[in-house]
Amino acid sequence: MDLKPEEISSVIKQEIKNYSAKLDVIEAGTVMQVGDGIARIYGLRKAMSGELLEFSSGVLGMALNLEEDSIASVLLGPDKDVKEGDSVKLTGRVARVPVGDSLIGRVVNALGEPIDQKGPIQSSAYRPIERVAPGVISRKEVNVPLQTGIKAIDAMVPIGRGQRELIIGDRQTGKTAICADAIINQKGKDVLCVYVAIGQKASTVARLVKTFEDFGALDYTTIVSASAAETAPLQYIAPYSGCAVAEEWMEKGRDVLIVYDDLSRHAVAYRAMSLLLKRPPGREAYPGDVFYLHSRLLERSARLCSEYGGGSITALPIIETQAGDISAYIPTNVISITDGQIYMETELFNSGIRPAINPGLSVSRVGGSAQIKAMKKIAGPIRVELAQYRELAAFAQFGSDLDKDTLDRLRQGERIVEILKQPQYKPLTVEKEVVILYAVTRKYLKDVNVEKALDFEQELLLYIEARHPEILDEIRVKGDLTEELEANLREAIESFKKETKI
Repeated sequence: MDLKPEEISSVIKQEIKNYSAKLDVIEAGTVMQVGDGIARIYGLRKAMSGELLEFSSGVLGMALNLEEDSIASVLLGPDKDVKEGDSVKLTGRVARVPVGDSLIGRVVNALGEPIDQKGPIQSSAYRPIERVAPGVISRKEVNVPLQTGIKAIDAMVPIGRGQRELIIGDRQTGKTAICADAIINQKGKDVLCVYVAIGQKASTVARLVKTFEDFGALDYTTIVSASAAETAPLQYIAPYSGCAVAEEWMEKGRDVLIVYDDLSRHAVAYRAMSLLLKRPPGREAYPGDVFYLHSRLLERSARLCSEYGGGSITALPIIETQAGDISAYIPTNVISITDGQIYMETELFNSGIRPAINPGLSVSRVGGSAQIKAMKKIAGPIRVELAQYRELAAFAQFGSDLDKDTLDRLRQGERIVEILKQPQYKPLTVEKEVVILYAVTRKYLKDVNVEKALDFEQELLLYIEARHPEILDEIRVKGDLTEELEANLREAIESFKKETKI
Protein backbone atom coordinates (compact mmCIF):
# COMPACT_ATOMS: atom_id res chain seq x y z
CA MET A 1 0.00 0.00 0.00
CA ASP A 2 1.41 3.39 -1.04
CA LEU A 3 1.40 6.15 1.54
CA LYS A 4 0.92 9.63 0.26
CA PRO A 5 3.38 12.27 1.56
CA GLU A 6 0.55 14.56 2.70
CA GLU A 7 -0.94 11.74 4.82
CA ILE A 8 2.41 11.09 6.47
CA SER A 9 2.93 14.80 7.17
CA SER A 10 -0.60 15.14 8.67
CA VAL A 11 0.05 12.14 10.98
CA ILE A 12 3.43 13.61 12.06
CA LYS A 13 1.78 17.01 12.66
CA GLN A 14 -0.95 15.34 14.77
CA GLU A 15 1.68 13.42 16.81
CA ILE A 16 3.69 16.62 17.40
CA LYS A 17 0.49 18.37 18.50
CA ASN A 18 -0.37 15.60 21.00
CA TYR A 19 3.21 15.27 22.33
CA SER A 20 3.76 16.67 25.81
CA ALA A 21 7.27 16.84 27.20
CA LYS A 22 6.50 15.74 30.77
CA LEU A 23 9.45 13.93 32.24
CA ASP A 24 9.08 11.95 35.44
CA VAL A 25 12.09 13.14 37.45
CA ILE A 26 12.91 11.14 40.56
CA GLU A 27 15.76 12.32 42.72
CA ALA A 28 17.95 9.35 43.60
CA GLY A 29 20.65 8.95 46.21
CA THR A 30 23.38 6.38 46.76
CA VAL A 31 24.12 4.33 49.86
CA MET A 32 27.64 5.23 51.06
CA GLN A 33 27.71 3.19 54.25
CA VAL A 34 25.38 0.72 55.98
CA GLY A 35 25.51 -1.13 59.29
CA ASP A 36 23.70 -1.54 62.65
CA GLY A 37 20.39 -0.62 61.01
CA ILE A 38 21.69 2.80 59.85
CA ALA A 39 22.33 3.79 56.23
CA ARG A 40 24.31 6.92 55.25
CA ILE A 41 23.14 8.20 51.87
CA TYR A 42 24.78 10.66 49.48
CA GLY A 43 22.40 12.99 47.62
CA LEU A 44 18.62 13.34 48.21
CA ARG A 45 18.93 17.07 48.93
CA LYS A 46 15.15 17.46 48.96
CA ALA A 47 14.56 14.83 51.67
CA MET A 48 12.39 15.93 54.62
CA SER A 49 12.96 14.92 58.23
CA GLY A 50 10.96 11.77 58.97
CA GLU A 51 10.31 11.07 55.26
CA LEU A 52 10.17 7.44 54.10
CA LEU A 53 12.92 6.40 51.70
CA GLU A 54 12.79 3.38 49.40
CA PHE A 55 15.97 1.37 48.80
CA SER A 56 16.48 -0.57 45.56
CA SER A 57 16.07 -3.85 47.50
CA GLY A 58 12.53 -2.78 48.57
CA VAL A 59 13.48 -2.09 52.21
CA LEU A 60 12.06 1.15 53.62
CA GLY A 61 14.01 3.64 55.68
CA MET A 62 13.24 6.86 57.56
CA ALA A 63 15.34 10.00 57.06
CA LEU A 64 16.39 11.38 60.46
CA ASN A 65 19.72 13.25 60.19
CA LEU A 66 19.77 15.79 57.33
CA GLU A 67 23.39 16.89 56.89
CA GLU A 68 25.09 19.14 54.33
CA ASP A 69 25.80 16.60 51.61
CA SER A 70 24.48 13.35 53.07
CA ILE A 71 21.57 12.06 55.13
CA ALA A 72 21.45 9.36 57.79
CA SER A 73 18.47 7.04 57.64
CA VAL A 74 17.26 4.29 59.98
CA LEU A 75 16.17 1.09 58.26
CA LEU A 76 12.67 -0.29 58.91
CA GLY A 77 13.70 -3.73 57.75
CA PRO A 78 16.72 -6.07 57.70
CA ASP A 79 19.98 -4.28 56.84
CA LYS A 80 21.42 -7.42 55.17
CA ASP A 81 19.33 -6.55 52.08
CA VAL A 82 20.91 -3.07 51.76
CA LYS A 83 24.41 -2.77 50.24
CA GLU A 84 26.87 0.03 49.60
CA GLY A 85 26.20 1.59 46.19
CA ASP A 86 22.45 0.77 46.19
CA SER A 87 20.19 3.53 44.88
CA VAL A 88 17.64 5.19 47.16
CA LYS A 89 14.64 7.26 46.16
CA LEU A 90 12.28 9.61 48.01
CA THR A 91 8.66 8.51 48.50
CA GLY A 92 7.26 11.94 49.38
CA ARG A 93 5.38 10.55 52.39
CA VAL A 94 5.99 9.92 56.06
CA ALA A 95 5.53 6.60 57.89
CA ARG A 96 1.83 5.71 58.12
CA VAL A 97 -0.32 2.85 59.35
CA PRO A 98 -3.73 1.43 58.35
CA VAL A 99 -6.52 2.49 60.73
CA GLY A 100 -10.17 1.69 61.31
CA ASP A 101 -12.39 -1.09 62.64
CA SER A 102 -10.61 -3.75 60.55
CA LEU A 103 -7.78 -3.61 63.14
CA ILE A 104 -10.03 -4.65 66.06
CA GLY A 105 -9.01 -8.08 67.33
CA ARG A 106 -5.77 -8.09 65.32
CA VAL A 107 -2.08 -8.29 66.26
CA VAL A 108 0.06 -6.04 64.04
CA ASN A 109 3.68 -4.92 63.91
CA ALA A 110 4.93 -1.31 64.17
CA LEU A 111 4.13 -0.70 60.47
CA GLY A 112 0.54 -1.95 60.85
CA GLU A 113 1.23 -5.25 59.05
CA PRO A 114 -0.60 -8.29 60.50
CA ILE A 115 1.51 -10.84 62.40
CA ASP A 116 -1.33 -13.05 63.69
CA GLN A 117 -1.81 -15.34 60.63
CA LYS A 118 -5.39 -14.11 60.19
CA GLY A 119 -4.90 -12.78 56.67
CA PRO A 120 -4.37 -9.24 55.36
CA ILE A 121 -6.03 -6.20 56.96
CA GLN A 122 -8.68 -4.72 54.67
CA SER A 123 -8.37 -1.00 55.41
CA SER A 124 -8.75 1.90 53.01
CA ALA A 125 -7.82 4.55 55.60
CA TYR A 126 -4.24 5.37 56.60
CA ARG A 127 -2.86 7.87 59.10
CA PRO A 128 0.67 9.25 59.57
CA ILE A 129 2.19 7.90 62.79
CA GLU A 130 3.31 11.37 63.94
CA ARG A 131 0.77 14.12 64.52
CA VAL A 132 0.58 17.35 66.47
CA ALA A 133 -1.36 16.85 69.73
CA PRO A 134 -4.83 18.47 70.08
CA GLY A 135 -4.66 22.08 71.29
CA VAL A 136 -6.21 23.57 74.43
CA ILE A 137 -9.35 24.78 72.61
CA SER A 138 -10.26 21.34 71.25
CA ARG A 139 -9.95 19.62 74.66
CA LYS A 140 -12.67 18.99 77.20
CA GLU A 141 -12.52 18.58 80.96
CA VAL A 142 -11.71 15.06 82.18
CA ASN A 143 -14.69 14.12 84.38
CA VAL A 144 -16.02 10.78 83.08
CA PRO A 145 -14.61 7.80 85.02
CA LEU A 146 -12.75 4.99 83.30
CA GLN A 147 -13.37 2.02 85.61
CA THR A 148 -10.39 -0.33 85.90
CA GLY A 149 -12.26 -2.86 88.05
CA ILE A 150 -9.42 -2.69 90.60
CA LYS A 151 -10.68 -1.53 94.02
CA ALA A 152 -7.43 0.17 95.08
CA ILE A 153 -7.24 2.24 91.87
CA ASP A 154 -10.93 3.17 91.52
CA ALA A 155 -11.03 4.23 95.19
CA MET A 156 -7.68 6.00 95.71
CA VAL A 157 -6.22 6.95 92.31
CA PRO A 158 -9.23 7.20 89.97
CA ILE A 159 -8.64 7.41 86.23
CA GLY A 160 -10.81 9.57 83.97
CA ARG A 161 -11.40 9.23 80.23
CA GLY A 162 -8.77 11.36 78.50
CA GLN A 163 -6.28 11.12 81.37
CA ARG A 164 -2.67 9.87 81.28
CA GLU A 165 -1.90 7.81 84.37
CA LEU A 166 1.61 6.41 84.70
CA ILE A 167 2.13 2.88 86.06
CA ILE A 168 5.62 2.85 87.61
CA GLY A 169 7.63 0.32 89.58
CA ASP A 170 10.43 -2.23 89.50
CA ARG A 171 10.25 -5.29 87.26
CA GLN A 172 7.91 -8.09 88.36
CA THR A 173 5.64 -5.93 90.52
CA GLY A 174 2.44 -6.43 88.53
CA LYS A 175 2.45 -3.37 86.24
CA THR A 176 1.31 -5.24 83.10
CA ALA A 177 -1.22 -7.20 85.21
CA ILE A 178 -2.98 -3.94 86.23
CA CYS A 179 -3.22 -2.80 82.59
CA ALA A 180 -4.45 -6.24 81.45
CA ASP A 181 -7.17 -6.14 84.14
CA ALA A 182 -8.15 -2.60 83.07
CA ILE A 183 -8.51 -3.81 79.44
CA ILE A 184 -10.52 -6.92 80.48
CA ASN A 185 -12.81 -4.68 82.58
CA GLN A 186 -13.79 -2.59 79.51
CA LYS A 187 -15.92 -5.48 78.20
CA GLY A 188 -19.41 -4.17 77.42
CA LYS A 189 -18.47 -0.57 78.35
CA ASP A 190 -18.09 0.68 74.74
CA VAL A 191 -14.36 1.39 75.14
CA LEU A 192 -11.91 0.21 72.48
CA CYS A 193 -8.41 -0.79 73.63
CA VAL A 194 -4.94 -0.65 72.10
CA TYR A 195 -2.05 -2.50 73.74
CA VAL A 196 1.43 -1.53 72.52
CA ALA A 197 4.19 -4.01 73.43
CA ILE A 198 7.66 -2.45 73.09
CA GLY A 199 10.73 -4.67 73.41
CA GLN A 200 8.79 -7.53 75.04
CA LYS A 201 9.58 -11.20 74.43
CA ALA A 202 7.39 -12.59 71.64
CA SER A 203 6.28 -15.39 74.01
CA THR A 204 5.07 -12.81 76.57
CA VAL A 205 2.97 -11.03 73.91
CA ALA A 206 1.57 -14.39 72.70
CA ARG A 207 0.59 -15.29 76.28
CA LEU A 208 -1.19 -11.94 76.69
CA VAL A 209 -3.04 -12.41 73.38
CA LYS A 210 -4.21 -15.82 74.63
CA THR A 211 -5.38 -14.27 77.94
CA PHE A 212 -7.35 -11.58 76.09
CA GLU A 213 -8.92 -14.25 73.87
CA ASP A 214 -9.93 -16.33 76.91
CA PHE A 215 -11.65 -13.35 78.57
CA GLY A 216 -13.27 -12.08 75.36
CA ALA A 217 -11.20 -8.88 75.45
CA LEU A 218 -9.69 -9.38 71.99
CA ASP A 219 -13.12 -8.50 70.52
CA TYR A 220 -12.42 -4.80 71.21
CA THR A 221 -8.60 -4.75 71.44
CA THR A 222 -5.79 -4.13 68.93
CA ILE A 223 -2.26 -5.26 69.82
CA VAL A 224 0.74 -3.47 68.30
CA SER A 225 3.92 -5.46 68.93
CA ALA A 226 7.55 -4.49 68.34
CA SER A 227 9.22 -7.40 70.13
CA ALA A 228 12.76 -7.53 71.50
CA ALA A 229 13.82 -9.33 68.29
CA GLU A 230 12.84 -6.33 66.13
CA THR A 231 15.22 -3.49 65.25
CA ALA A 232 15.44 -0.32 67.40
CA PRO A 233 13.70 1.87 64.72
CA LEU A 234 10.63 -0.40 64.78
CA GLN A 235 10.54 -0.30 68.61
CA TYR A 236 10.84 3.49 68.33
CA ILE A 237 7.85 3.96 66.01
CA ALA A 238 5.56 1.33 67.66
CA PRO A 239 3.87 3.61 70.27
CA TYR A 240 3.26 6.32 67.65
CA SER A 241 1.65 3.72 65.37
CA GLY A 242 -0.61 2.55 68.23
CA CYS A 243 -1.55 6.15 69.00
CA ALA A 244 -2.45 6.80 65.32
CA VAL A 245 -4.79 3.77 65.39
CA ALA A 246 -6.44 5.12 68.58
CA GLU A 247 -6.76 8.67 67.20
CA GLU A 248 -8.89 7.48 64.28
CA TRP A 249 -11.48 6.16 66.74
CA MET A 250 -11.20 9.18 69.06
CA GLU A 251 -12.03 11.54 66.20
CA LYS A 252 -15.10 9.44 65.42
CA GLY A 253 -16.42 9.95 68.95
CA ARG A 254 -15.23 6.64 70.47
CA ASP A 255 -13.49 6.20 73.82
CA VAL A 256 -10.12 4.42 73.65
CA LEU A 257 -7.79 3.02 76.31
CA ILE A 258 -4.15 2.70 75.20
CA VAL A 259 -1.38 0.94 77.12
CA TYR A 260 2.31 1.58 76.33
CA ASP A 261 4.29 -1.36 77.76
CA ASP A 262 6.83 0.01 78.37
CA LEU A 263 8.30 3.45 77.68
CA SER A 264 11.62 2.64 79.41
CA ARG A 265 12.41 0.20 76.59
CA HIS A 266 11.14 2.77 74.09
CA ALA A 267 13.65 5.32 75.42
CA VAL A 268 16.44 2.70 75.31
CA ALA A 269 15.62 1.91 71.65
CA TYR A 270 15.69 5.64 70.83
CA ARG A 271 19.00 6.05 72.68
CA ALA A 272 20.55 3.19 70.66
CA MET A 273 19.30 4.75 67.44
CA SER A 274 20.50 8.25 68.35
CA LEU A 275 23.98 7.08 69.35
CA LEU A 276 24.30 5.16 66.06
CA LEU A 277 23.22 8.33 64.23
CA LYS A 278 26.09 10.12 66.07
CA ARG A 279 23.73 12.52 67.88
CA PRO A 280 25.38 14.04 70.99
CA PRO A 281 24.51 12.13 74.18
CA GLY A 282 23.32 13.85 77.38
CA ARG A 283 22.38 12.61 80.85
CA GLU A 284 22.55 8.77 81.16
CA ALA A 285 23.68 8.80 77.47
CA TYR A 286 20.13 9.67 76.31
CA PRO A 287 19.90 12.30 73.55
CA GLY A 288 18.79 15.82 74.46
CA ASP A 289 15.31 15.41 72.92
CA VAL A 290 14.32 12.32 74.94
CA PHE A 291 11.77 14.42 76.90
CA TYR A 292 10.13 15.48 73.62
CA LEU A 293 10.12 11.82 72.54
CA HIS A 294 7.54 11.02 75.24
CA SER A 295 5.77 14.37 75.58
CA ARG A 296 4.72 14.44 71.91
CA LEU A 297 3.36 10.91 72.32
CA LEU A 298 1.47 11.31 75.61
CA GLU A 299 0.06 14.77 74.81
CA ARG A 300 -1.94 13.12 72.01
CA SER A 301 -4.14 11.52 74.71
CA ALA A 302 -7.08 13.81 75.39
CA ARG A 303 -10.82 14.11 75.68
CA LEU A 304 -12.10 16.12 72.73
CA CYS A 305 -14.97 18.61 72.55
CA SER A 306 -17.98 17.37 70.56
CA GLU A 307 -17.22 19.68 67.58
CA TYR A 308 -13.80 17.99 67.23
CA GLY A 309 -15.18 14.45 67.40
CA GLY A 310 -15.98 14.11 71.11
CA GLY A 311 -14.01 10.91 71.73
CA SER A 312 -11.15 10.31 74.12
CA ILE A 313 -7.83 8.50 74.47
CA THR A 314 -6.87 7.42 77.98
CA ALA A 315 -3.19 6.45 78.21
CA LEU A 316 -1.59 4.07 80.71
CA PRO A 317 2.15 4.34 80.05
CA ILE A 318 4.37 1.90 81.97
CA ILE A 319 7.85 2.79 83.26
CA GLU A 320 10.20 0.28 84.84
CA THR A 321 12.42 1.62 87.65
CA GLN A 322 15.73 0.25 88.85
CA ALA A 323 15.74 -0.59 92.58
CA GLY A 324 12.77 1.73 93.18
CA ASP A 325 14.60 4.85 91.96
CA ILE A 326 11.83 7.14 90.71
CA SER A 327 14.26 10.08 90.52
CA ALA A 328 16.13 8.61 87.52
CA TYR A 329 16.05 10.49 84.22
CA ILE A 330 13.25 8.73 82.29
CA PRO A 331 10.91 8.18 85.33
CA THR A 332 11.07 11.89 86.33
CA ASN A 333 10.52 12.95 82.71
CA VAL A 334 7.39 10.83 82.32
CA ILE A 335 6.05 11.69 85.81
CA SER A 336 6.18 15.38 84.81
CA ILE A 337 4.25 14.70 81.56
CA THR A 338 1.46 12.51 83.00
CA ASP A 339 -1.58 13.38 85.18
CA GLY A 340 -0.54 11.20 88.09
CA GLN A 341 1.14 7.89 88.79
CA ILE A 342 0.40 4.52 90.35
CA TYR A 343 3.53 3.36 92.16
CA MET A 344 4.02 -0.39 92.49
CA GLU A 345 6.22 -1.42 95.40
CA THR A 346 8.39 -4.55 95.45
CA GLU A 347 8.12 -4.97 99.25
CA LEU A 348 4.32 -4.92 99.15
CA PHE A 349 4.28 -7.36 96.24
CA ASN A 350 6.60 -9.79 98.02
CA SER A 351 4.56 -9.58 101.24
CA GLY A 352 1.45 -10.74 99.36
CA ILE A 353 -0.32 -7.36 99.02
CA ARG A 354 -1.41 -7.48 95.39
CA PRO A 355 -1.99 -5.22 93.51
CA ALA A 356 1.13 -3.80 95.25
CA ILE A 357 0.03 -0.16 95.06
CA ASN A 358 1.77 2.25 97.43
CA PRO A 359 -1.01 4.71 98.46
CA GLY A 360 1.52 7.27 99.70
CA LEU A 361 3.40 7.71 96.42
CA SER A 362 0.43 7.10 94.08
CA VAL A 363 -1.65 10.08 93.02
CA SER A 364 -4.24 11.06 90.42
CA ARG A 365 -4.21 14.72 89.42
CA VAL A 366 -7.80 14.41 88.19
CA GLY A 367 -8.98 13.09 91.56
CA GLY A 368 -12.62 12.91 92.60
CA SER A 369 -13.93 14.41 89.35
CA ALA A 370 -13.16 11.00 87.76
CA GLN A 371 -15.28 9.09 90.28
CA ILE A 372 -18.98 8.41 90.50
CA LYS A 373 -20.61 10.24 93.45
CA ALA A 374 -21.14 7.03 95.43
CA MET A 375 -17.44 6.15 95.26
CA LYS A 376 -16.42 9.72 96.09
CA LYS A 377 -18.53 9.64 99.28
CA ILE A 378 -17.07 6.44 100.68
CA ALA A 379 -13.48 6.39 99.34
CA GLY A 380 -12.40 9.62 101.06
CA PRO A 381 -11.17 8.16 104.39
CA ILE A 382 -9.38 5.12 102.87
CA ARG A 383 -6.11 6.88 101.98
CA VAL A 384 -5.94 8.67 105.37
CA GLU A 385 -6.67 5.49 107.33
CA LEU A 386 -4.06 3.57 105.36
CA ALA A 387 -1.45 6.28 105.97
CA GLN A 388 -2.22 6.27 109.72
CA TYR A 389 -2.06 2.45 109.75
CA ARG A 390 1.39 2.40 108.10
CA GLU A 391 2.72 4.93 110.61
CA LEU A 392 1.24 3.15 113.62
CA ALA A 393 2.31 -0.31 112.37
CA ALA A 394 5.93 0.85 112.27
CA PHE A 395 5.52 2.28 115.81
CA ALA A 396 3.73 -0.84 117.15
CA GLN A 397 6.67 -3.04 116.18
CA PHE A 398 8.45 -1.84 119.30
CA GLY A 399 5.89 -3.81 121.28
CA SER A 400 4.96 -1.10 123.80
CA ASP A 401 1.48 -1.04 125.34
CA LEU A 402 -1.02 0.47 122.94
CA ASP A 403 -4.18 2.34 123.91
CA LYS A 404 -7.62 1.33 122.58
CA ASP A 405 -7.76 4.07 119.92
CA THR A 406 -4.39 3.00 118.44
CA LEU A 407 -5.44 -0.66 118.46
CA ASP A 408 -8.72 0.21 116.71
CA ARG A 409 -6.85 2.13 113.99
CA LEU A 410 -4.42 -0.74 113.51
CA ARG A 411 -7.29 -3.25 113.24
CA GLN A 412 -9.17 -1.03 110.77
CA GLY A 413 -6.01 -0.49 108.66
CA GLU A 414 -5.36 -4.24 108.50
CA ARG A 415 -8.88 -4.86 107.20
CA ILE A 416 -8.65 -2.12 104.56
CA VAL A 417 -5.31 -3.54 103.33
CA GLU A 418 -6.88 -7.00 103.16
CA ILE A 419 -10.01 -5.83 101.29
CA LEU A 420 -7.92 -3.91 98.73
CA LYS A 421 -6.19 -7.16 97.75
CA GLN A 422 -7.52 -8.56 94.49
CA PRO A 423 -6.61 -11.61 92.40
CA GLN A 424 -5.48 -11.08 88.81
CA TYR A 425 -8.08 -11.20 86.00
CA LYS A 426 -10.91 -10.67 88.52
CA PRO A 427 -11.94 -7.04 87.97
CA LEU A 428 -15.08 -5.93 89.85
CA THR A 429 -17.95 -3.78 88.59
CA VAL A 430 -18.09 -0.34 90.20
CA GLU A 431 -21.33 -1.11 92.13
CA LYS A 432 -19.71 -4.13 93.79
CA GLU A 433 -16.65 -2.04 94.65
CA VAL A 434 -18.92 0.54 96.30
CA VAL A 435 -20.67 -2.15 98.38
CA ILE A 436 -17.51 -3.76 99.77
CA LEU A 437 -15.71 -0.45 100.35
CA TYR A 438 -18.80 0.86 102.16
CA ALA A 439 -18.71 -2.22 104.42
CA VAL A 440 -15.02 -1.79 105.29
CA THR A 441 -15.03 2.00 105.78
CA ARG A 442 -18.16 1.83 107.99
CA LYS A 443 -16.32 -0.76 110.14
CA TYR A 444 -18.61 -3.72 109.49
CA LEU A 445 -15.52 -5.92 109.36
CA LYS A 446 -14.09 -4.97 112.77
CA ASP A 447 -15.23 -8.26 114.33
CA VAL A 448 -14.15 -10.35 111.30
CA ASN A 449 -10.74 -12.06 111.39
CA VAL A 450 -8.30 -10.41 108.97
CA GLU A 451 -7.60 -13.68 107.13
CA LYS A 452 -11.37 -14.11 106.59
CA ALA A 453 -11.88 -10.59 105.15
CA LEU A 454 -11.77 -11.70 101.48
CA ASP A 455 -14.18 -14.58 102.24
CA PHE A 456 -16.49 -11.99 103.85
CA GLU A 457 -16.27 -9.87 100.68
CA GLN A 458 -17.12 -12.80 98.40
CA GLU A 459 -20.05 -13.97 100.52
CA LEU A 460 -21.43 -10.45 100.98
CA LEU A 461 -21.40 -9.74 97.22
CA LEU A 462 -23.10 -13.08 96.47
CA TYR A 463 -25.71 -12.37 99.18
CA ILE A 464 -26.52 -8.89 97.87
CA GLU A 465 -26.61 -10.15 94.26
CA ALA A 466 -29.11 -12.85 95.23
CA ARG A 467 -31.26 -11.05 97.85
CA HIS A 468 -30.93 -7.34 97.06
CA PRO A 469 -30.03 -6.92 93.37
CA GLU A 470 -31.95 -3.63 93.35
CA ILE A 471 -29.17 -2.04 95.47
CA LEU A 472 -26.54 -2.87 92.85
CA ASP A 473 -28.86 -1.75 90.02
CA GLU A 474 -29.53 1.61 91.68
CA ILE A 475 -25.82 2.32 92.28
CA ARG A 476 -25.06 1.39 88.66
CA VAL A 477 -27.84 3.53 87.17
CA LYS A 478 -27.76 6.58 89.48
CA GLY A 479 -24.08 6.50 90.44
CA ASP A 480 -24.98 8.07 93.78
CA LEU A 481 -25.51 6.83 97.32
CA THR A 482 -28.72 8.52 98.48
CA GLU A 483 -29.80 8.40 102.14
CA GLU A 484 -32.51 5.88 101.31
CA LEU A 485 -30.12 3.66 99.33
CA GLU A 486 -27.53 3.89 102.10
CA ALA A 487 -30.14 2.79 104.67
CA ASN A 488 -31.06 -0.20 102.45
CA LEU A 489 -27.40 -1.12 102.04
CA ARG A 490 -26.79 -0.85 105.79
CA GLU A 491 -29.79 -3.06 106.47
CA ALA A 492 -28.62 -5.64 103.87
CA ILE A 493 -25.10 -5.82 105.38
CA GLU A 494 -26.48 -6.15 108.92
CA SER A 495 -28.89 -8.93 107.93
CA PHE A 496 -26.03 -10.69 106.09
CA LYS A 497 -23.87 -10.53 109.23
CA LYS A 498 -26.69 -12.03 111.33
CA GLU A 499 -27.25 -14.88 108.89
CA THR A 500 -23.59 -15.65 108.13
CA LYS A 501 -20.94 -16.43 110.64
CA ILE A 502 -17.55 -15.42 109.19
